[in-house]
Amino acid sequence: MQIEDECVAYFHYTLTNDKGEVIDSSVGGQPLPYLHGAGNIVSGLEREMAGKTVGAKFSVRVSPEDGYGVHHPQLIQQVPREVFGGIDQLEVGMQFNAQAGGGMMPVVITAIDGDQVTIDGNHPLAGQHLNFAVEVMQVRKASAEELAHGHVHGPGGHH
Repeated sequence: MQIEDECVAYFHYTLTNDKGEVIDSSVGGQPLPYLHGAGNIVSGLEREMAGKTVGAKFSVRVSPEDGYGVHHPQLIQQVPREVFGGIDQLEVGMQFNAQAGGGMMPVVITAIDGDQVTIDGNHPLAGQHLNFAVEVMQVRKASAEELAHGHVHGPGGHH
């Protein structure tokens, strides 16, 4: 069976940056399942998965536009420490949800300078090429429930 819309594919991957540093990997663990055509993985990888079958091994370089997006400097802001009211110990790397014009968005603290805190609303991998080494482990038709919900369900149904 080929990977196509309305199929669930399970795959192992190793993701590296352009320096060859491993960012993430499923190797040695469980393969990652996704519902093809539902936007569950970055578009550049999903496009390359189409048509592959069990046992396929391939590498793909995904551009920022087809990965986690380009880096937007306007998503970096300095805010007063007091906006984090009730949190005594702020640290670089802490993640929060912030109210933005379009609703809630995740932000990460990237710097603290006295009473000024720098937050970044870009995805940590925004602006980077993503280099995937992939092996397709399993392909099956999605269940009606998975299709209705737009994502893969674990054994026994929705989790």
